[in-house]
Amino acid sequence: MHPLSLDYKKQKVVIIIAFLIIPLAMLFTFSFLPLLRMLMYSFTDWNGLSKTMENVGWKNYSKVFSDPDYFSVFKVSLYYFGASFVQIALALYFATILSFKLAGRNFFRGALFFPYLINGVAIGFIFKIFFRGDGTLDYLLTNLGLGGWIQKWIANAKIINFSLAATSVWRYMGFNFIIFLGTIQSVPNELYEAAEIDGANRWHQFRYIIWPSIRRIIGLNLLLAINGSISVFEIPYIMTFGANGSTTYVIQTINTAFERNHFGLASAMGIILLAIVIMVALMQRLLFKEKEVETW
Repeated sequence: MHPLSLDYKKQKVVIIIAFLIIPLAMLFTFSFLPLLRMLMYSFTDWNGLSKTMENVGWKNYSKVFSDPDYFSVFKVSLYYFGASFVQIALALYFATILSFKLAGRNFFRGALFFPYLINGVAIGFIFKIFFRGDGTLDYLLTNLGLGGWIQKWIANAKIINFSLAATSVWRYMGFNFIIFLGTIQSVPNELYEAAEIDGANRWHQFRYIIWPSIRRIIGLNLLLAINGSISVFEIPYIMTFGANGSTTYVIQTINTAFERNHFGLASAMGIILLAIVIMVALMQRLLFKEKEVETW
């Protein structure tokens, strides 16, 4: 082999390593190292201030699942998980309707996707005004002659999580909508034209053309809904600060660390959340792998 080729290969390796050193160092410093420290803290009773900490084994992890004050936040996540089905159903409905040639469809596409572009903190303040007493929703109901339906939307513990989950649907439906729309539009127009020639109506086109093409995406969105329902933070924190039974898992974790100074327990909660995210990611990978095998 020519010696110049060896020199080129060495230079190539050196250049690759040189470009990777800084990103890898930053990744280790700001991601892996804090994760390892958090894993270590999760087995202690550290309060975040003292230099000493006692090893408590798996006590923090068992407390998350056995103490009602901590385990109850998983029940709150069920509201958001249930709302994700409504969110996916609405997104699929609008994506299907607006995939056909309709007047003004580009306007409605933009209107549906627009809420996803708004910052979560801004949405929290908008809907805080929307749901408050004598707010926008009460004003609309009163003018529609439905004043008897007025409730304390974010002050009543029985309905507060429904109100917050509805806000989440409004915000994230556009994300699912755009994914479904892109998938539907990736289907060749020849299939729709052939179906119309054979006498297929819109329902038949949805059932035999659109539905098979989006089943995989629906499965993915449902898996992502598991992550989203547990990691909800911005909307309930801005609107209620977790009051009236609206505390989510992430809010409880933050309160445990910075209000109660139980950093060891909060670290365990963070590790549990990470484990759930990894499990969902593995499920997603297995689902996609099985679909690829079926395709082949």
